[in-house]
Parts: sequence; structure tokens; C-alpha cells
Amino acid sequence: MKKILLPFILLLLSAVSHAQNYPQNNDFLWLTVPDHADWLYKTGEVAQVEVSLYRYGIPQNVEIDYEMGPDMMPTEKSGKLTLKNGRAMLKIGTMKTAGFYDCRFVANIDGQTTKHHVKIGFSPEKLVPYTQNPSDFDDFWSRQVEEARRTKLTYTMTKSDKYSTADLDCYLVKIKTDAQHSVYGYLTRPKADGKYPVVLCPPGAGIKTIKLPMRNNYYSKNGFIRLEIDIHGLNPELSDETFKEISTAFGHENGYLENGLDNKDNYYMKHVYVACVRCIDFLTSLPEWDGRNVAVQGGSQGGALSLITAGLDSRVTLCVVNHPALSDMAGYKAGRAGGYPHFNRENGMLTEEKIKTMSYYDVCNFARRIKVPVYMTWGYNDNVCPPTTSYIVWNLISAPKESLITPINEHWTSETTNRGQMQWIKSHLK
Repeated sequence: MKKILLPFILLLLSAVSHAQNYPQNNDFLWLTVPDHADWLYKTGEVAQVEVSLYRYGIPQNVEIDYEMGPDMMPTEKSGKLTLKNGRAMLKIGTMKTAGFYDCRFVANIDGQTTKHHVKIGFSPEKLVPYTQNPSDFDDFWSRQVEEARRTKLTYTMTKSDKYSTADLDCYLVKIKTDAQHSVYGYLTRPKADGKYPVVLCPPGAGIKTIKLPMRNNYYSKNGFIRLEIDIHGLNPELSDETFKEISTAFGHENGYLENGLDNKDNYYMKHVYVACVRCIDFLTSLPEWDGRNVAVQGGSQGGALSLITAGLDSRVTLCVVNHPALSDMAGYKAGRAGGYPHFNRENGMLTEEKIKTMSYYDVCNFARRIKVPVYMTWGYNDNVCPPTTSYIVWNLISAPKESLITPINEHWTSETTNRGQMQWIKSHLK
């Protein structure tokens, strides 16, 4: 197992232009520096954070409000802190059990409000899932894949001239994944004849079109066949307005993640998980596949689906993920952060029946079954897929694994990190 921690200053500079904590073209800049360089403490250790605030690059002497509490949980402590020469030390305290603590800051200067937060970890390597491992988990998923494969694998590939270039071809693909469902995707591959490794890229959460499929064309330029998919059976060439209307029909943007949750056989995501396996069926049927290498790669919901596919399909040889969603989703029942989509926020979503269904679909139980190398990236300041659940997944993986931990990151990764993942895959090919 390897763990990589990027230098704090480099992360900070990158975050200024990318993270929610540091929005572009903002007059204010917050710096929050824990007294442990890796932002991690043992349970029982007392943590301190140096807080700084600049406006136009000038240190601000101002009183700020703060509140603190465990990751994604209600406030436990609040107060005021006076910055002198733009900075002050704040004693955070400690945690008695493993987890993350979130410190949130607000300042009002000349009628403008600016906010910031920082999460620090306490013995996160000891975090364990609330999610149970059903005794019939493997039988259940074997049956689902077997049932789907009773439908012959058929697909269409239509050349997309607008996305093809001099050195790679792009195709709009439609794959029949079971008797009722299909998925669309964009496949890119090198134009030159040859045999190539394949990469499946499932999408982040939402009902939306695949934006700019060529933004990741560096995969094909480096000798990969890459398939970026939609999971809802919707042609990505449809208009944004149409996608919005369909999304609204589910009640809210990601309402599909609640659809059928009372019964594991009726849950919406059942056909999605199986579809990812059928996409591997498709990729490994291509005559251009090298016959050895099958990678899965994605972030958030796409990270979850990558881990799920690696746990379901023994043909997968490499797995690369960012801050996976759908991880220990019922974790709120343990009195701590649970995973996206945060079912605790709606009444009636953490019932015994629904929690039982979740256990068949939770990333935790697929992570337990992964046997191939995993490369995983997550940040501590993430409020979408919190670090508590990322660590839980990481702790469950017994296969060879490497991590890129970027503490300051919220729900994003840099272009450098994204390209580094492709290089990691390339360096681990058989």
C-alpha cells in the first residue's frame, strides 16, 4: 500500500483557482493551517488551526464567527475569534472516536460576507462501516448479471465527426444491456490499427448529457480505448432542456437514487450496476482490445460505479476512483457522516427496509470484494462525498492500493490529478 500527500502549498495554490473554498475572482482569501501537516491526529490528541484572512492580499484585523462539529453533523461548539495582523490560532480540541471534525468560519467586512471551512481527521484509519454485508450478496448479483446476459449483447456505433480528430476516432454508442434497458456513451480510440487496453468511465450523479466527450481525449492519445457512458438510456445528443425535464420528472435532480429503494429487486440502480458489467462485455468484444487490460475510472457516482464494477467483474484489472459516492449510505444511523446521496435529509429514507436494500447496493460491500490494484483520491473538505465515507471505503479494500490524498480539496480534482490517473493506469498495464 502506498499513500501520497501533496505538499500543502501546492494544493493551496491550485485551490485558489479551482475549489469552492477559493472561488475565482474573489477579493477574499482564507488560509487554515492545522498544526499537523497532514491534517490528521490520533483520537485524544488536541488539534489547533491557524486561521488567516486576506482581502486584496492584505491581512484583515477582524472578528470572525466560527462553529464546529463532526463531519456532516450538527454544530457542537461556536464562538468568535479575533484576527490580529490577519491571523489567530484556534484550539479545536479532540475526538474520542475515529472521524473528521469540521470547522466553519464566517466574516463580514464592509457589508460583504465570506465563508470558509476546514476538516481535520482523528484516527480515520480506524473507521469502519455501519453497512452490513448480506449473506446472499454474491448470489444476488450473480443472478442479476446472469439474467441480463440472457439478452444478446447488441450495439450500434455511429461515427461522430465533430469529436473525431486526425489521430483518434469518436463514436456514439448504444449498448443493449438487458431486456428493458440500454445505455449510451461516447467511445474514443486511436485511429491507428492496433490492440489497446480499454477503460470504462461511468458518470457522476445526475440526469444530464455527456459534456465535451473530448476533454479526456488524452486517454486515446496515450493508446487507450475509452468509453464514457450515460446510465439512464438517454441519447447524449438530446438538448439540455430535455434532460432538465426528465430530471424534474424524478422530483429533484437525483431523485432516481431513491426510486424503488424499498425492495432490492426493484431499486433503480440495479440495472445500472448490471449495465456497467455489460459495458465491459462490449469493450472486451471489440477486436481492437488487447485481450488483457480492463480499467474502470470515475469520480463521485462514477467513482462508486467504478468500484462496484471492479467488485462485480473479474475481468477488471485496474480501478481508479475519486471521492466515491454511494458509500456507507446508512452511516448516519451510527451517529456520524454517511455517504452521498445523504438519505438522512429526507423523512422516511432510513427505514429498516430501505437500509436493507442499501446494503446490496452500497460501495462498501463491493470494496470488500475487489482483488485488483486500486488508485483512490479524495479530499477532506468535501461535503458531497465526505472524507469519513471515503476513508471507510479505503479501509475496506484489501487489494493492492495507492492513494493520493489532497486535504484541501472539496468535491473536485485538478486537471493534473486527472491526467495523473491515466498515467497510473498506463504504468500498471500488463
